Amino acid sequence: MKSFSTSIQIDAPAEKVWEVLTDASNWSQWNTTIEKIDGTIAPGNKVTVVTKASPDQAFPLKVTEFIPNQSMVWTGGMPLGLFTGKRTYSINPISEYSSEFSMSEVFTGLMAPLITRSIPDLQPSFDEFASCLKSYAESTAT
Repeated sequence: MKSFSTSIQIDAPAEKVWEVLTDASNWSQWNTTIEKIDGTIAPGNKVTVVTKASPDQAFPLKVTEFIPNQSMVWTGGMPLGLFTGKRTYSINPISEYSSEFSMSEVFTGLMAPLITRSIPDLQPSFDEFASCLKSYAESTAT
């Protein structure tokens, strides 16, 4: 099983971080790891993400869990669970004006040992994503 994770303290309320995180139309304004994202981030919806690390590949994902201002999970992969990537975004309030953001992704399934060999080290992208989210949420918090 291959996985990646990151977390960062953001000097903005959890509601503000959630607002930024769930507004797909603005991701390219603040998120330097994403080429583009299509779709609406909402429960049960599908989104398609193109990353700067793999600009020739689109990743279709489904929002499989969605708890406003707290967490969401995006899931993608192969049929029958042969290979699944599950990305979890979490926001935990620290105070009225501060929160902790964390993001993790776990790859599982029968084909995971073969497929994950070709997945590059995503840790730098995860850390960059968190840093970008922090900068943007803090700069737009009121």
